[in-house]
Amino acid sequence: MEEKIYLASPHMSDEGFEMAYIKEAFSTNWIAPLGPNVNEFEKEFASKVGVRYAAALNTGTAAIHLALRAVGVGEGDIVFCPTLTFSATVNPIIYEKAIPVFIDSDEETWNMCPMALEEAFQKYPNVKAVIVVHLYGLSADMDRIMAICNRHGVAVIEDAAESLGSLYKGRQTGTFGEYGVFSFNGNKIITTSGGGMLVSNNKEKIQKVRFWSTQSRDSARHYQHSELGFNYRMSNISAGIGRGQLKVLDLRVAKKKKIFEFYKRELGELPGIQFMPVNLWNEPNYWLSCITLDSKIKPLEIMDALEEENIESRPIWKPMHQQPYFSWCDYIGTTVSERLFESGVCLPSDTKMTDTDQERICKIIKGL
Repeated sequence: MEEKIYLASPHMSDEGFEMAYIKEAFSTNWIAPLGPNVNEFEKEFASKVGVRYAAALNTGTAAIHLALRAVGVGEGDIVFCPTLTFSATVNPIIYEKAIPVFIDSDEETWNMCPMALEEAFQKYPNVKAVIVVHLYGLSADMDRIMAICNRHGVAVIEDAAESLGSLYKGRQTGTFGEYGVFSFNGNKIITTSGGGMLVSNNKEKIQKVRFWSTQSRDSARHYQHSELGFNYRMSNISAGIGRGQLKVLDLRVAKKKKIFEFYKRELGELPGIQFMPVNLWNEPNYWLSCITLDSKIKPLEIMDALEEENIESRPIWKPMHQQPYFSWCDYIGTTVSERLFESGVCLPSDTKMTDTDQERICKIIKGL
């Protein structure tokens, strides 16, 4: 049986960097969610993306949750969020008993539509925060979004879980808002098997996030807690893996771009296939290579045909306003996000794929 081709896999063996840091972590006996690798990973990551401070956490979801707490989101507050995203973007809003309002996408970026965002502010002028997502490594239109949010005096949290290494006008995504969130889940462009990072230029707030994430333990000889805390800190071993992975980020981005360009070269001329938008101001990390279909061939037919050959692919995210759990939430926009979901396919994008693997994938799609 042929080895399965995955959508995106951990791929944890580049240049042996990870093993070097893991061995170092074990040799120092720092196994707990504290230690030199955590401290150094925060510094190295902040330097890589171009911010002053970072807090290493155990998931990207935890990073979004603590970012919401840091901006003061509480019960009954309105938070704007794109509808085209994974539920991990939205769930922390519910953790704080706040109210998500979903914003449609635009065709140019597949991300939050600035026009729909402006409309949302007209309907909900007292919104507490705006979460912006950089979907599949494509950056949102940050100039327009930041101008709107700044005009209304509202904090921006960037969910850059899928976009580490992506640039908007030469600047790393996740560094425009008050807080940026990154994920190191097993399928991300670099991974610690599970983990996340919250970044900000606000030293006091990042220190507070570190405090919250270690059960809000006060600096006392005994165990004392004056605030609600969370078990959200990254372990020293995971941070060691992250330090090694960070060294190969640029190589991963280059490989992902090569995969995207291969698909575009082989499939771009087929009638009815369009590729995800890459604008002049956007340098994606090409985390996943995605297409939309405008033909008699439907996404499910492509996914089924690939699955028959032991090849993994997936649909575009189902919009949050169409999810049963969030059916009570308001939605601002038209039908762009719905059309992307109904017509989209995420093609296999694992960095271990060979040209032969991609030729096989393209042959299957062409055969339809």
